[in-house]
Amino acid sequence: MTPRAVLFDCDGVLADSEMVVNALVADQLTALGWPMTAVQSRETFLGLALPDMVPRIEARVGPLPPGWAQEISALLALEMTERTPAMPGAIEAVRRVAAAGIPVAVASNSARAELAAKMRALGLATVFGERVFSFEDVDRPKPYPDIYLAAAAACGAAPQDCVVVEDSVPGVRAGIAAGCRVLGFAHETPRGVLAVHGAEPFGSMAELDGLLGI
Repeated sequence: MTPRAVLFDCDGVLADSEMVVNALVADQLTALGWPMTAVQSRETFLGLALPDMVPRIEARVGPLPPGWAQEISALLALEMTERTPAMPGAIEAVRRVAAAGIPVAVASNSARAELAAKMRALGLATVFGERVFSFEDVDRPKPYPDIYLAAAAACGAAPQDCVVVEDSVPGVRAGIAAGCRVLGFAHETPRGVLAVHGAEPFGSMAELDGLLGI
């Protein structure tokens, strides 16, 4: 069945920005005394919102400087304004879904300013309109279902009638917990890992039309 709405994650789904973001995070943490590469940052924090990252960081380096979370959020927003690489085929896939008359939303564990910068850089701000949700817009970030419940409501659809497009385990868990069908984009996370958490894995944005029945 064609879904009533399609709810997209951002990083690793729409934006091929994981390594850009994680390189910046790694530089920050290395300066704080936790030596880390971009790859190690991705492995440690994939899919996590900043509030969930902070306790893990403080467990290694001690209390963070006042305002550190706000500072890194601003740095990420600036970086994404200057360069947000698109995931191959993702922009076109979103536009095809919207052209088919299916409401679309984006739901990300990014901060609000960072997510808005990504939407502008990708040219998707007008496609999603007001249906753009960051972890700051809900009580609990992924892996809790709050953000996908909010995105479904914004599209005027029941969660069980929505499809979520995700690439991380916390995101898949959030979509499943919300009651949505979840498609797992196996760009970085292995298919088997996504499948064991309840997603239907796929490997290319070119496959999305067929999976959505459009």
